[in-house]
Amino acid sequence: MKQIAFNRSAGFEYFIEEKFEAGIELEGAEVKALRQGKCNLKDSFCYIDGAGEVYLKNAHIPLYDKSGAFNSRDSKRDRKLLMHRREIDRIAGKIHAKGMTLVPISLYFKDNLIKAEVALCRGKQNFDKKRAIKERDVKRDTDRQLKNY
Repeated sequence: MKQIAFNRSAGFEYFIEEKFEAGIELEGAEVKALRQGKCNLKDSFCYIDGAGEVYLKNAHIPLYDKSGAFNSRDSKRDRKLLMHRREIDRIAGKIHAKGMTLVPISLYFKDNLIKAEVALCRGKQNFDKKRAIKERDVKRDTDRQLKNY
């Protein structure tokens, strides 16, 4: 399993409750760009439309530089995520009931397929973020002191 992109800000901005694996519907030039490791998930999120399909929004996959003039699609277009109907229904129920959101965590290769790991998340408050920063600083200081000891 080779990782293509990872959303580092998701762990800081949200409490991750549950993770899911989803296929992603791509075009040929997008797959080639991902094989080069070009992708950004920083401001991306997922939503469920009225027909009950899950889409990935704002994921930046740049145009493949060697593709022809016919492949000039938008690099931040909505991409359909492929999930089982039961999973989508369960996620939709939790999103509407508890005020949670669906956030992409990473893109990776599984065999020769590109998969997206999405997580059902609950947003952090400012004091939660400050506590996480403080815990990270304390851990860094203790590791430094143990290393020098």
